[in-house]
Amino acid sequence: MARQLSYANAILEATDQAMALCDKVVVLGQLVDTQSGIFGTTTGLVTKYGTERVQDFPVAENLMTATAMGAALTGLRPVVCHQRLDFMIYSLDAITNWLALWRFKSNGKSAMPVTIRTIVGKGWGQGPQHSKSLHAWFAHLPGLRVAVPSTAYDIKGLLLESILGETPTIFVEGRGLYSMTDHVPEQPYRVRFGQAVVRRHGRDVTLVAIGSMVPIALRAATLLEKEGIDVEVLDPRTLTPLDRHSICQSVAKTRRLVVADPAWHSFGAAAEIITSVSEEIGDQLRAKPIRVTLPDSHTPMSMALEPRYYPADDDLVVALKQAVS
Repeated sequence: MARQLSYANAILEATDQAMALCDKVVVLGQLVDTQSGIFGTTTGLVTKYGTERVQDFPVAENLMTATAMGAALTGLRPVVCHQRLDFMIYSLDAITNWLALWRFKSNGKSAMPVTIRTIVGKGWGQGPQHSKSLHAWFAHLPGLRVAVPSTAYDIKGLLLESILGETPTIFVEGRGLYSMTDHVPEQPYRVRFGQAVVRRHGRDVTLVAIGSMVPIALRAATLLEKEGIDVEVLDPRTLTPLDRHSICQSVAKTRRLVVADPAWHSFGAAAEIITSVSEEIGDQLRAKPIRVTLPDSHTPMSMALEPRYYPADDDLVVALKQAVS
């Protein structure tokens, strides 16, 4: 039977294997050296590799990120763990004005191979300061790769590809995915950036689902199968680079497009995907593209209001029905 591993444990295994393969890999972040290890994703690493390679940091996100950048310039391969994307914003200057620009400004002669892991909360009263999914912000910056893995298999392979690569990369991890399991090979392997995957083949409508929306998309597709609607679910896995070819190929077959993006409605990844399809094969579409996103509003603190804020299975079912009607 294929080995099953949780999303969180896949992150831990990828980091552990990268550190074993390359003694230049170091892990930095607040509480990365504790037993709880950021929801279990760094647990035990300090015991195995020592405090020189697994270093705790104070609550100083810009300092943490800048330290990783300096370490990368000395030949190290830092993995930076930000427990909340919302507070990672303090390091925007370092990321925007230095990390993303470094290879360009050095005319390709110098690289900063920094891998940044950041977590987005959802549910259980997270509120507006613990739940902002800003993957579109970082995807807008040249010089960075942005990954939004939805499965344990992908997070392990993409992390290994990133940590042992040369391009600075930001991983946006949905906290709700951490307990989900998948078949994950024990040996190290690579998942290439810019290669989308079809999670479910279908003929009637293409549903492009990003990150934490993928499990919801698959459930909605299963519900609609009972009503005779065949949904193709496509997972981009990375936003930069974005596999526009695979997306357009799927939509060329179904001629209908719905995009599920766990971020705000306006100016997001969903809009970019729809625009890319419209520019390439817009004259072949049988229906207007639809995006299912968060409303252009801050996340409510009330747990009673959260279900009205976050898209659920039924929201996708309604959008998919609308697309094929």
